[in-house]
Amino acid sequence: MEPRLNFVTLVVADLGRARRFYLDGLGWKAAFTGGDILMVHVGEKLVLSLWSEAGAAEEIGEVTRGGTLPFTLAHNVATPAEVDAVLATARAAGATVHQGQARAWGGYSGYFVDPEGFRWEVAFNPHPIGGVTFP
Repeated sequence: MEPRLNFVTLVVADLGRARRFYLDGLGWKAAFTGGDILMVHVGEKLVLSLWSEAGAAEEIGEVTRGGTLPFTLAHNVATPAEVDAVLATARAAGATVHQGQARAWGGYSGYFVDPEGFRWEVAFNPHPIGGVTFP
């Protein structure tokens, strides 16, 4: 199997609230919306899918919630100042924000938690594996 990831699907309790946060608050553009799902292109061949609990339960079964979810999503940027700017945008959109700071691994990062409880890292990572081609 070729290593590849095409979709990241987050099952959300309130699709309308998630839509307001990601589209209205963060300014992302919907690639597809219909019924119980909203999809956003987040990379050349990567889609973030937001799926309502009701819609997901029909296909994958019961969804449970609680505590800190054991994973993070990451959004890398080109400078530490951009980390702070993205965190400010997330805060204004309704996220809980944990301020950026210098990290022992040599970068600078902070976190925000979206209204559905999903944790995003916003990072400036100077190492080659964390690099992103920026316009």
